[in-house]
Amino acid sequence: MENGSMMTPLRQPIVFELEGFSITPGYGSFLFFLALFNYMVVLLGNGVVMCIIVIDKNLHRPMFVLLCNLVVCDVLGSTAVLPRLMMHFLTGEKRIAYITAIAQAFTVHMYGATVQTLLAAMAYDRYIAVCEPLRYHAIMTSARLYTCCVLAWSVALLCIGVLFTLHMNVPLCGNTIQHVYCSNRAIMNLACRSTPSNNIYGLSMSWSLSTGIFVIIAFSYFRILHASVKRGRAGSRVCSKAFQTCASHLIVYVLYEISSVIIIVSHRIASLSHNIKKFFSILFIIIPPAINPIIYGLVSKELRASFINNVILQVRLKQ
Repeated sequence: MENGSMMTPLRQPIVFELEGFSITPGYGSFLFFLALFNYMVVLLGNGVVMCIIVIDKNLHRPMFVLLCNLVVCDVLGSTAVLPRLMMHFLTGEKRIAYITAIAQAFTVHMYGATVQTLLAAMAYDRYIAVCEPLRYHAIMTSARLYTCCVLAWSVALLCIGVLFTLHMNVPLCGNTIQHVYCSNRAIMNLACRSTPSNNIYGLSMSWSLSTGIFVIIAFSYFRILHASVKRGRAGSRVCSKAFQTCASHLIVYVLYEISSVIIIVSHRIASLSHNIKKFFSILFIIIPPAINPIIYGLVSKELRASFINNVILQVRLKQ
């Protein structure tokens, strides 16, 4: 048994070895450029969205402030995985130090949890905007907005912090992580003994967080739909604008959920190759962060108009 024969606990400094992808000789450089291209798209797309929101004072509103938080979260998640994945493709390097492995696993889990809490905060903002339009500014004050942002990050930090606190004093008897990146489950699979508390808490936390976020978003959009139907033709113009602002948020949420479902389903199909399963397992890292800026850019007229105006302004200044 390569992962720790004779069940002898490892001593620090521990160096793990990621199983990674099985790469056919000669394809490493090609995969490196694909990963690099994806990472550049993530950085460029999210960077542009953030710069536009920061520069344009007309966009200093709750919806776009929350979007900025989502942008930071997306970049954080991609940065945790893609640079090391590129190194793996280019050099074949699979070793990763214990502290670095824990940091990567913690960041990936933080990304997954924070995306959900931020989407819940955005759903709440859209609910107030559509159902209480006259009281929107009185309800979504700067203090409440910042509270929503801090709460979204704090809930995720608390949930994931407790999960990784359970790692403490757990002896490890193996050093081969059978995954593309480090995660809580992948590291705990190397433990010398069973870890029921980690397993129970991890499953309970994931289920509770996902279910709670779904309930918040479902309730928000049910009320939005109800309010829109109730107003009828009298508020058709307002409803049209409301659905336009809500569409991007809903598409992003569905995109994350589809990525999660694909990961779960792929691991239960025995006929799939390990490489395909590993590729599906990183979909939520490589697809949503790259597509989200495009979705918001296409759906949000304000964001798109601000981008065009800033580009035109920069061109004129250079002439």
